[in-house]
Amino acid sequence: MNDLKDKVAIVTGGAQGIGKGITRHFLGLGMKVAIADMDEEAGLETMDEFKHLGELMFVRTDISIEAEGKNAIDRAIECFGSLYALINNAAIPFPGSVPPEELGLERWNRIIGVNLTGSFIMAKHSIPHLKKTRGAIVNISSTRAIMSEPCNEAYSASKGGIQALTHALANSLSGKVRVNCISPGWIEVSDMKKKSKRQKYDLTQADHEQHPAGRVGKAEDIAEMVAFLISEKAGFITGQNFVVDGGMTKKMIYV
Repeated sequence: MNDLKDKVAIVTGGAQGIGKGITRHFLGLGMKVAIADMDEEAGLETMDEFKHLGELMFVRTDISIEAEGKNAIDRAIECFGSLYALINNAAIPFPGSVPPEELGLERWNRIIGVNLTGSFIMAKHSIPHLKKTRGAIVNISSTRAIMSEPCNEAYSASKGGIQALTHALANSLSGKVRVNCISPGWIEVSDMKKKSKRQKYDLTQADHEQHPAGRVGKAEDIAEMVAFLISEKAGFITGQNFVVDGGMTKKMIYV
């Protein structure tokens, strides 16, 4: 039995990458999906690509701007009539090899603003609707919240904040809305990019062998976990962070 059929979800950053994989998976379960994404080109492409899969809408949204985040939620309610799940997936990636002493506050604030503040904004304005359906929130963090490469300060801090936001919301919404978090590891999503940015990444055997699971992750690996966490099967799970990384963070490495 599919308890998610006909239920409504908002997926932020749902037009590319992991978010696009989540959108596709939800449509395959018979859910209705509203994509809130800042990239209009990607959003319109995804609408066209997935239109045959089910009921789907797109709202161009900068989730770091409260009025835009609220508008996306209002538009989803107008279109579909209710809201059962919020998937806070949208994020600006880490800014590359910028040493912390050279990282400008404008860039720092932008990453925190989208990745962390944006997730709070979307939760804030979704909560009244989610309470009505006894729905769920899933926040997408990262293994970079618990481990790092050099020069990841803003991104890692934002993703660490997502984990803390998760357990805080779970307690504030106790008995009304369940809130959980997923921390993906290496998920290969080059085929989930918009056409103008799509470049195939050729994974090597060495790439796969870094993972105790024997392979690099796929968007579907995260989408399956998201679907489980919003389903009735996960009714006793809230406030938790689930690391989905093929075991990589549990692997000791000696040089």
